[in-house]
Amino acid sequence: MNYENYFEINKQTWNTKVPVHIDSDFYDMEGFLNGKNTLPDLDLKLLGDVSGKKILHLQCHFGQDSLSLARMGAQVTGIDISDKAIEEARKLNDQLGLDARFICCNVYDTPEYIKEQFDIVYTSYGVIGWLPDLNKWAEVISKCLKPGGKLVFVEFHPVVWMFDDDFTKVNYHYHNERPIIESYTGTYAQKEADIKTDYVGWNHSLAEVLTALLQNGLTLTDFQEFDYSPYNCFNKTIEFEKGKYRIQHLENKIPMLYSLIVKK
Repeated sequence: MNYENYFEINKQTWNTKVPVHIDSDFYDMEGFLNGKNTLPDLDLKLLGDVSGKKILHLQCHFGQDSLSLARMGAQVTGIDISDKAIEEARKLNDQLGLDARFICCNVYDTPEYIKEQFDIVYTSYGVIGWLPDLNKWAEVISKCLKPGGKLVFVEFHPVVWMFDDDFTKVNYHYHNERPIIESYTGTYAQKEADIKTDYVGWNHSLAEVLTALLQNGLTLTDFQEFDYSPYNCFNKTIEFEKGKYRIQHLENKIPMLYSLIVKK
């Protein structure tokens, strides 16, 4: 199947979101420019000491997390399909006097743009749902890792994506049955934003993720599940601890995140 039309729809969606996100409280641009590290505590723990490490950040949006890694001493390359996002990431990099590199391309095309290998590939939070083929994704990751390098991956749990927006009923398949093609008003970073975008997404089970990675020469060294989100990006949430959110009426009854580390 040719997915190029789907990718173009999603690219335009993210281009529309970029200026809204930059101005949102969710992304707290003022705090970031004043030195705030935007990476969640969980991610920092999984990444470990990044000073001097070469890091490839896939689906980096407009670069806050990539630049947070650069501030920590990493040599960072960020990839994103949105040309507007990459344009803003480069502006921020120059404004902050950092030396991160940002490239606009589809994740699947990364090896065509980048020939070197990395100590760490990092990707997180709402990323694989934009990708139809996880075997191809895992192949890219394997190609981009040095021998001994690791993927650090944190993602919303597939159970979360089974529910409707208000978490009142199960609307979607757990498994990757078919593309999900919908329109959305607002954005997770600013729910009342006056924008309407189309998107195409895919649900991926844990088995699909793990199988893709293991079949591409990678070894699982850590896997965890969590009953919270570090981001207040869903409806009907409650902050039960500082920086930890759950769906209020579901409490801790569903998993909301998982993380994994695989090594080459």
